[in-house]
Parts: sequence; structure tokens; C-alpha cells
Amino acid sequence: MKQFKRIRDWMDIPGHYMPGIRNSITDVPGVTVGHHTMHDEDRGMNTGVTVIRPHPGNVYAEKVPAAVHVGNGYGKTTGIIQVEELGEIESMIGLTNTLSVSSVLQGLLEYHLALLSPEQNSINIIVGETNDAQLNDIKKMAIQPEHVRLAIQSLSEVVEEGAVGAGAGTICYGFKGGIGTSSRRVKEYTVGVLVQTNFGGNLHLYGHPVQSRGIESPQTSGSCMVIVATDAPMLDRQLRRLAKRAIIGLTNTGSYIHHGSGEIVIAFSNCKANIIHRHDTALQSFIQLPDEDINPYFEATVEAVQEAVYNSLTMAEQVKGPEGRMAEGFDMARYDEIPLKNDTGDQHE
Repeated sequence: MKQFKRIRDWMDIPGHYMPGIRNSITDVPGVTVGHHTMHDEDRGMNTGVTVIRPHPGNVYAEKVPAAVHVGNGYGKTTGIIQVEELGEIESMIGLTNTLSVSSVLQGLLEYHLALLSPEQNSINIIVGETNDAQLNDIKKMAIQPEHVRLAIQSLSEVVEEGAVGAGAGTICYGFKGGIGTSSRRVKEYTVGVLVQTNFGGNLHLYGHPVQSRGIESPQTSGSCMVIVATDAPMLDRQLRRLAKRAIIGLTNTGSYIHHGSGEIVIAFSNCKANIIHRHDTALQSFIQLPDEDINPYFEATVEAVQEAVYNSLTMAEQVKGPEGRMAEGFDMARYDEIPLKNDTGDQHE
């Protein structure tokens, strides 16, 4: 039986930076994550919603600097054009399956509109997606706006990983993928990431190739949503540079960004000094890191994305979808080519 442990509980993790307390995107102070998960084998349904809140306040009234980087644009996200234009986020971020973007958009709209004043009549909602049709009867469009409210009600600093929320029905490298998260400390600041993995390529774990046993053919296509959060003082220009480096974390796991993939990165900073207050009419002052000091944050982002992808695999359970289609959970103990820690009880010779 598969053991559900995060990748650094299985093997030694290379890199220059240590994770935060939870090794999660929520190590960035103020960030919370909520899921609503739907697993119904009889109905061929494995899908869900994941919501990321950048800070505890009203994000519309207290916007955060943000940027988007598109590694490959095979995706159906909403809201990213305005982020690219204005360099800010004014809503929580939703993740779901491809055909449920409109439902999650509606659910987030209903939540945020209730917080707007009478004279405010528009808001830019961000929703990302990947296609979970292999393990989910996606055409049933089971996700409804009320499921977004349930995800919001579950917002927490403790982030579930694996086959949960928007990752309930996704597949990564032919195994069950899903939600993964990780973080890195850089001096007094934190970089945290969350991934929704649904892509393929040639999986390897920190340089150790993995044979996809029991899988008819290696997975190549699919998509990945990456959310990068930090409390470091960065504005949209630097956040865009940070988002670009997140793609390296994906390719380090074996992805080569297939034609049919949508690799989309959304990065934001909730540094308190740079919160954009909607009602301020005076000149605004912001702070940012010197560009010469940004390299450690690039490297930390790459490290965190790579580890988050692996966590999405090692924490995912086997899931059965429509017509008997199955994705098995990636079980580290089955692979002799992977050097495990001595204290796992499964050390390979």
C-alpha cells in the first residue's frame, strides 16, 4: 500500500534554501488556501475547486502587485489580461477544471460583489484551469458557484495536497497528480508556490529517471497552473521576472512544455508597504528590492516549484475515473532507481 509522504520525507533534497515552517505557499504571511473536492466513482466524477487568498483583507480594496507569465498559452484562464496591463490583483485566485471556469468565476464574483460599495460595479476575477477529463466526466460540469463558497469557507494555512480541490482529477507524468506546494526562505522573506499539475514529459526526481511502470504510454500533454507568492517587496516588473523562472522548476522535473500544454504562472507580492489602496487619491510610494539582489529569489522559486510538483505526486492517492480509467498514485518505495533516506524504512540497496 502506498505511503503518503512528501518528497523530502522520502529523499534528500538538493538546493541552497530552506523551506518555511509548513513548506507551503502559506508560509508567506497572510496567504491562505481552501479546497472543495468532489470524488464520486459511481458518477465518474473527480474534480474540485481551489482558492488562494493573497491576504486576509478585502483584496478588491487592498490590491497586491502581480504579474503573469505564459510558458505555453494552451489555456482558458480569466482575468490575466488586466493583470498584465495594470500589474495588480484585486480578487482571490480560483483554480478548477477547464469547463468549470465560468462556475468558479461566478462563485468568486458572488463573494466579492457582496463586499463592494454601491458605486462599485466591476471587478477582475482570476480563474485558472487544467483539463481533468481523463478522470472526470468533465461535460457534466459538476462544479457550481456554491462549491466556491465551500472552498472559501475552508481557507486555511494548512494546505492539503494530492488529489484534492482543483487537482482531484488531474494526471501528472502518467501518475495521479494534483495539488502540491512548497516554500523557501530568502533572508527575512519567503517565496511560496502552489501547483495544479496535469502535464507530462520524462519524469525524473533530482536527476534520477523514473520508469512509468504500468502505464501504457508516457504522458506528454496537459497543463500546469503555478501560483507564486512572496512577501518580499517586489512590484509587477520584478514579479514578472520571478514568474518566468517558475517554468524552470517545471522543466527540472522533466517537462518540455508540450504543444497542447498550458503552463501559466501567476505571481504576487503581499508586502504590506506595497498594498495598493483603492481609495487613496494622493501620490503613492512603493518599495522594491534592488535588481542586483533578486537572484536568490529566482533560485528559491525554481527550487520551490520543483518540490511542489513532486509533492503533488507523492501525496496523491489512486483515482478511478469514467469507463474504468485509472491513475495510480506515485509510490516512491516501488522504484529501485530512487535513493531513499535511511529513516524511511524503505532504503533501497
